[in-house]
Amino acid sequence: MSAPAMGTSKTAHSDSSNKKKKGPGTLATAYLVIYNVVMTAGWLVIAVGLVRAYLARGSYHGLYYSIEKPLKFFQTGALLEILHCAVGIVPSSVVLTGFQVMSRVFLTWAVTHSVREVQSEDSVLLFVVAWTVTEIIRYSFYTFSLLNHLPYLIKWARYTFFIVLYPMGVAGELLTIYAALPYVQKTGLYSITLPNKYNFSFDYHAFLILVMISYIPLFPQLYFHMMRQRKKVLGHVEEYSKVE
Repeated sequence: MSAPAMGTSKTAHSDSSNKKKKGPGTLATAYLVIYNVVMTAGWLVIAVGLVRAYLARGSYHGLYYSIEKPLKFFQTGALLEILHCAVGIVPSSVVLTGFQVMSRVFLTWAVTHSVREVQSEDSVLLFVVAWTVTEIIRYSFYTFSLLNHLPYLIKWARYTFFIVLYPMGVAGELLTIYAALPYVQKTGLYSITLPNKYNFSFDYHAFLILVMISYIPLFPQLYFHMMRQRKKVLGHVEEYSKVE
């Protein structure tokens, strides 16, 4: 999701272009490597927790409770990625990164944490598994890329597994929000009604419905963007393999 390089003249902007190609400085790179290693390890802890809980219980129902704390911690830790983009040590769009991170943090805290009745829903496990596999691959990809030693297998996984994991995660997210709607409407969770001294009202139930509707235009755009990225990154390798 890196932002495209900008520039209109090679001669006029050669110095700035060279600086951009160098990427983050030594300290920033060291920090990013540590951050990505920690996040990779964190999501591996979640994956191991899911497997251990499943083997102990013999059922996938209610596995969320076994990884609730690390999930909240490491998913919230992803907020730092927005800061990384904002300060320029990662050349990605602040808006796009912010949207992707905040949508997951929102689902983690404002839906799954806040509406405890949905925590046992199978849809929660659906997006948790999708997130877990995705993040292990993604943070591993970033770590090895920063070290300039990216194995092709991780590169391939980064641009291939999303084909299944992305729709799987979105389905889990939408089904979880849908399952939360009756409880939100019944309890008036996070809603503000009139009259009040601020003369302001907010219907959280209606807001969640709008969030669900927003997936309709956004999901295809992001999904097909990743498909184009896959073709760009892996296409020439696959074509070469076919020739061989």
